[in-house]
Amino acid sequence: MKITLLSPYHGGSHRAWAEGYRRHSQHQVELLTLPARFWKWRMHGGAVSLARQFLAGGGRPDLLLATDMTDLTTFLALTRRRTAGMPAVLYMHENQLTYPLPPEENNRPMRRQQGERELHYAFINVASMAAADLVLFNSGYHRETFLAALPNFLKHFPEYNELELIPELAAKSQVLPVGIDLQRLAGGRPAASPDDPPLILWNQRWEYDKNPAAFFEALYAMMEEGLAFRVALCGENFRRRPAEFDEAQTRLAGRLVHYGYANDDLYRQLLWQAAMTISTAHHEFFGISVLEAIYCQTFPILPHRLSYPELLPEPFHLRCLYQNDGGLRQRLRWALTHPIEAAAIARQLAPVAAVYDWPAVARRYDEVLEVVR
Repeated sequence: MKITLLSPYHGGSHRAWAEGYRRHSQHQVELLTLPARFWKWRMHGGAVSLARQFLAGGGRPDLLLATDMTDLTTFLALTRRRTAGMPAVLYMHENQLTYPLPPEENNRPMRRQQGERELHYAFINVASMAAADLVLFNSGYHRETFLAALPNFLKHFPEYNELELIPELAAKSQVLPVGIDLQRLAGGRPAASPDDPPLILWNQRWEYDKNPAAFFEALYAMMEEGLAFRVALCGENFRRRPAEFDEAQTRLAGRLVHYGYANDDLYRQLLWQAAMTISTAHHEFFGISVLEAIYCQTFPILPHRLSYPELLPEPFHLRCLYQNDGGLRQRLRWALTHPIEAAAIARQLAPVAAVYDWPAVARRYDEVLEVVR
């Protein structure tokens, strides 16, 4: 089967997903892409540019697969002479309806207009879902929260607000997780020196929605209790990083083994060296970085919310998932003072992450997309 994959914001997890599927699919997957910048313009104009690319090429694919940054309605309208009757699938990495707003009005990645969400971008998502034959969400949490938010969103509009559309969208949506290139992380845990304190890893974006303040407050509390640990702060670092990272660079100076973006080789080393990874996120539709750490036998301490309860089997919830800041500190304290037990749990959890490796996940994609055709 020939698949054309539309990726108008081709960077980060979107790029890794598209290129990972192309490498591991049994089908022939062609990518049509635009650079990952100016995300609002990509949602407005990206479909026009991709339609031009598509029409300039030859042949006719059997199926279209588009990311959530695609205005699928515009793309299909502009290419109708070639795409009429062609199945279209929309993959929802994220969405513009339930993505959390920043605390400051002018903060990135989504500015507020008069204190409100910019509704047009969310409506592009909704219209694209309506135009698709199948909608795929990367987690059950993502699907459920989006569908739950739709009624109030559509009620913003004065008439013909299409509330009747919601059951149709729900009926043609399902969950298909992201594939992860875990083989690039293959290695092994180095022999630890008995003099080295446990290494705590932050490997998420340096953004407000990952709630770094709660992460650092937990570390500072452990410092006050006199517990020994080291810290590695990696992950994507954008131009307006939260101020908490600058403060942490000073307060954790003697404990920091890494600060800033880590290239692939260094990142792999830090994953295998880390004893534990912590998430304090307010927002997570899936959790690639957490699964990468779990695959490398790192003990996870995660909120009992968002997509995280889906990622871990229920028997591990009590030890690894917390309800509040007190629960976070309790689990962190336990992991720091019970390193052997925490490491044993981490080894048991590693196979949980392995099921998201691309060779396994790509087969599921191929099967789902075959049915759509």
